[in-house]
Amino acid sequence: MKNILIKNVYVTDPLKTAYGVRDDGTADIFIKDGCFANPAEADGSELVIEGTGYKAAPGLVDLHVHLRDPGQTEKEDIITGCRAAAAGGVTSLLCMPNTEPTVDSPETVRYILDKAKKADANVYVVGSITKGLNGHEATDIDELYEAGISALSDDGRPVLDTSIMVKAMKKAAELNIPVTAHCEDPYLAGGKVNEGELSEALEVKGMPRAAEDAGTAREISLAAAYDLPVHICHVSTYTSADMIRDAKRRGVKVTAETAPHYIMLTEKELWKRDADYRMNPPLRTERDRFAMIEGLKDGTIDAIATDHAPHTPQEKADFVSAPNGSVGMETSFAASYTVLVKGNILTEEELVEKMSCNPARILNIPGGKLSIGEPADIFLYKEEEWIVDPEKLHGKSKNTPFKGLTMSAKVKLTICGGKIVFDERI
Repeated sequence: MKNILIKNVYVTDPLKTAYGVRDDGTADIFIKDGCFANPAEADGSELVIEGTGYKAAPGLVDLHVHLRDPGQTEKEDIITGCRAAAAGGVTSLLCMPNTEPTVDSPETVRYILDKAKKADANVYVVGSITKGLNGHEATDIDELYEAGISALSDDGRPVLDTSIMVKAMKKAAELNIPVTAHCEDPYLAGGKVNEGELSEALEVKGMPRAAEDAGTAREISLAAAYDLPVHICHVSTYTSADMIRDAKRRGVKVTAETAPHYIMLTEKELWKRDADYRMNPPLRTERDRFAMIEGLKDGTIDAIATDHAPHTPQEKADFVSAPNGSVGMETSFAASYTVLVKGNILTEEELVEKMSCNPARILNIPGGKLSIGEPADIFLYKEEEWIVDPEKLHGKSKNTPFKGLTMSAKVKLTICGGKIVFDERI
């Protein structure tokens, strides 16, 4: 591993942890033995990177990723998924448990962590709350924790048995790991697009806001009643955002994430009858999109996560029968920057806070900091226009809803644990 000196780079550092930042916002950043170090020790660095014209930020932490490994590696695997992460500035990610087999045994946890040792990002594993994500039979959380999980969830499905959900929240609090909740009433769910005029016109089953809102209400109620923390996944409705805002005002220990597609796109994309725009929750209305933006602006929504969900072209070929999900790690920063920073809604520091600092805090892992002694997870970016070309993405699957769109920022270099894992400076 080479020692690296990045010279004269502008620092985007929400927590103000970078060493030696000058009045103009630039600094020299030195990486030694995989960690940030004092630039005064940088004599004889093996690699010197001229940072003029670039901006540096702590590596992104993605709270919601489906790596499809084990069991569905034709879509993605741990290595290719992390390669895509690196291309988007993501240096740490939380992989969801709906693999085949489900992450409900120590063996599967250890398989993922062992394979991730060779990956281009730090992989944190979510253990499932119920066996096989069946919603009714609890896993052995202590056993999964001992194997190395960093969070609990049945993501992909809600936990049907409320008593099991409460027990998981209590155990997670003891272990100081988060429960991330897929909020959905399964008896209202199952639609293909947002319920309303669009679903009627397309003659496909709609997914009502109430499906998400009912799940959100349940998890907030449990958090409030038992004074336990819960993290709400992929918020997409203005009504759920309102509930989370109210809960926070009342002191409920709730955090939440939304995804770049919910702040950039709406259900109008579905007129194309292209399954790459189908995900769960679905793209919704302009009112919902605006509510996600307002939620990020006022702190109701703590984080931006991708819900990166790869599928093969064959699976996505038919609009109605295709599975839900889209890829997103390579475009997450660019899309969020385009909407929020170029739209004068958030500053660059506030955006990095939502995509790096807050997710690291929620997950209780290293990250979000550029301070001496911390692992050297960092990315360089430029304000630069580029068009998303699915064929140039680094993961196995190309089902991006951002295809053909012009973005306003580009990740140019990613360093994870002191190792260069992505470099597109030339």
